[in-house]
Amino acid sequence: MTTLHEPLTTSHEPLITMQNVPIALLGCGTVGSGVARLLTEDADYIAQRTGLNVKVRYVLAKQANPRAREALASAKWVDSLAPILADPDVQIVCELIGGDGFALTCAREILKSGRSLVTANKAMLAKHGKELFTLAHQAGGCIGFEASCAGGVPLFVSLRDGLVANRINAIYGILNGTANYILTEMSDQDKPYAQALAEAQAAGYAEADPSFDVQGIDAGHKIAIIAAIAFGADIDLDSVPIEGIAGLALDDILYARELGYTIKLIAAAQRVGEGIMLRVHPALVPRSNQLAHVKGPFNAISIFGHATGHVLLLGRGAGQSPTASAVVSDIVDIALGHAHRRFQTLRIWPGKTQAAQIVDTDQLFSRCYVRLTVVDRPGVMAQVTKIFGDCGISLSGLLQKEVAAGGTVPIVITTHLAREGDLRQAIEQIARLNVVKAPPVWFRVLEMPDEALDTSDTWHRKD
Repeated sequence: MTTLHEPLTTSHEPLITMQNVPIALLGCGTVGSGVARLLTEDADYIAQRTGLNVKVRYVLAKQANPRAREALASAKWVDSLAPILADPDVQIVCELIGGDGFALTCAREILKSGRSLVTANKAMLAKHGKELFTLAHQAGGCIGFEASCAGGVPLFVSLRDGLVANRINAIYGILNGTANYILTEMSDQDKPYAQALAEAQAAGYAEADPSFDVQGIDAGHKIAIIAAIAFGADIDLDSVPIEGIAGLALDDILYARELGYTIKLIAAAQRVGEGIMLRVHPALVPRSNQLAHVKGPFNAISIFGHATGHVLLLGRGAGQSPTASAVVSDIVDIALGHAHRRFQTLRIWPGKTQAAQIVDTDQLFSRCYVRLTVVDRPGVMAQVTKIFGDCGISLSGLLQKEVAAGGTVPIVITTHLAREGDLRQAIEQIARLNVVKAPPVWFRVLEMPDEALDTSDTWHRKD
């Protein structure tokens, strides 16, 4: 039986023999095929660097492309988990099926058996992470999930190792490549949303049903997992407010550009006093901010630690090779015994932490962009500004284009920092004015913490 908890050698002599590491692969789609290719085509290089001879012994998959079948010709193709669990040598199982149906059933059985699980399944971890991490701790296994939230970007290794001495105060990220590709095409090429989406689908960046991506659900899953590890707190996925980019108007992209901003889908988590703010939403990002320049399918994560200040991670957040790279990294980490020791020692894992106190977003302070479609006649702006003033909101800017008299006119307003509950109240009142001829459109203006130390109270301050 292969032992994964022991170091490869206890001496300082050069490593001569290879440690054989048989694994099982569940799912052989895009990512599974990438893992198969990486472990076969780069087997010698991985062995040279790690001292590990990683071989796929079992494959549980309904289908696979011919290249993957060729790469996995020596593996045993099975139609159930039973043969895998009956083999005591296979102590690492990679779940690359996706979803929280059959994949969740398999994950539970794998962890109950004491084996270790490697997964890229953000939906499963966001919804059932506490249960699965508890099973792993109870049975003596561990979970590798580097591939789940940012593809090939080394996010969790940075949080758990490189930034372990830091109190993480805030995380702001572009975590969905599909949405970012669409927004990039709209911003750089002046394409309307429907055209940008269709081209993203044609290029393979968007699914036939893009709902999870464009509605912000995928990014919501990811920020829930990231926040749990960064803050060492149990996160209830249902507590994450989510807004997407579906149907975003090109007009708002153009107005944002004129004002010096780029619209991005932002996933955010930040300490606020003793609580945590979590949310996903489109936001106007100042062009002076690095996130404004993240293009196409790339992901970027800004992390604010009390000792390091601002750390920015940037890379491909999805795709076959980047995600497979992260999966193989987890396999190596577990096989070398590092992951088990970390899993047993650190107190940041779901199931070992307390529930997060989620802050009511209405109590947070934001700057705001508002676009109104109003009747072009005297007195309209007086009505609008009175409502903002009565709600205690100060305006910072106004943009209005000349149009033919007598019709409707778009008005773009930006505000100073204001309580979000007051902003919502003002916008609801403005929407009821008879001079307003379309539902108001509004977005937050992104203001990240300073890089200076101790940024934990940014969201409580108005100045």
